Amino acid sequence: MRGAVKKSNPPPEKVTLKGAVQSKTGLGDRSRSYWSHHRTSFWGSCMRLLATPAQTLMTSLVVAIALALPMTLLMTLDNVNELGASWDANPKVSVYLNIRAKPTAVEQFISKLEAFTEVEKVEYLSPDDALADFQEFSGFEGVLNALEQNPLPPTVIISPKQGYMGVDDLRNLSERIEGDAIVDAVQMDMDWVRRLQEIMVLGKKIVTALAILLSAGVLLVIGNTIRLAIENRRDEILIAKLVGGTDGFVRRPFLYSGGWYGFFGGVLACLIVAVGYMMIEPSVERLASLYQGNFRLRGLDFASAMQMLATSTLLGWIGAWIAVGRHLSHIEPR
Repeated sequence: MRGAVKKSNPPPEKVTLKGAVQSKTGLGDRSRSYWSHHRTSFWGSCMRLLATPAQTLMTSLVVAIALALPMTLLMTLDNVNELGASWDANPKVSVYLNIRAKPTAVEQFISKLEAFTEVEKVEYLSPDDALADFQEFSGFEGVLNALEQNPLPPTVIISPKQGYMGVDDLRNLSERIEGDAIVDAVQMDMDWVRRLQEIMVLGKKIVTALAILLSAGVLLVIGNTIRLAIENRRDEILIAKLVGGTDGFVRRPFLYSGGWYGFFGGVLACLIVAVGYMMIEPSVERLASLYQGNFRLRGLDFASAMQMLATSTLLGWIGAWIAVGRHLSHIEPR
């Protein structure tokens, strides 16, 4: 058609190509991402361990046995120490006076002892008081009541001061007292207490050394378990590093896994100690009753249990840190 006007298409707009745009992540976003990954690693590592109950139980049992042994020994030492504390562990000197001594002479003798520089306290037991104490602790009340006359002499118990508790000091004090005419005998029998105290010190040193060795064993067990977990997840670690995952990002789940191993081992260790206590506590109570004692075995209290859980968790975390730090650096994408 002749009058038609041919319309031309508008020229295409010029497209400007731009490169990648770099943007900064805010501090709040990074903080939320950081703690979010911590929560994910915390619960994710727990779920991963619970998904393999047999392996987790075996590793936790090894940790539990290694922790329960020194804890049981420490509890035993504490109970022995408490039993020894129920007796008087401070050295004392028992002075047996003449049974025909007059009260005025006894008072003068006590005043003389109180004037000694090495004497802290002086206690006087009359023959009746001494007999009552002997009946209470010996269990021969019926036999003693059958006696026509009290055979026990008046007794003076001397407590020395802190700076005069040595063997030589007590021996010199005993020699000074024996020269008095009113004194029949002087007894200083505290060697068994000293032996008990030295045994306790030696026992604590042995338990400490054993605890250090077993703690090293816990570190090796958990470290080897984490090493196997790293090898099993090698491809996952490589991919995480390829997309920019840092060593801290990759390390975090394994550290939580080590902590969970330690925590589960601590829980099992508390159960082992508690079951052992329930098994022997009735026997200890019956044995104490046979000796007319009121001693009760002290078990694992709440504070000690929390301390054990904290220690086991820390050991698990340290073992995992050592294993991850040693083996993770060898896994790098090429």
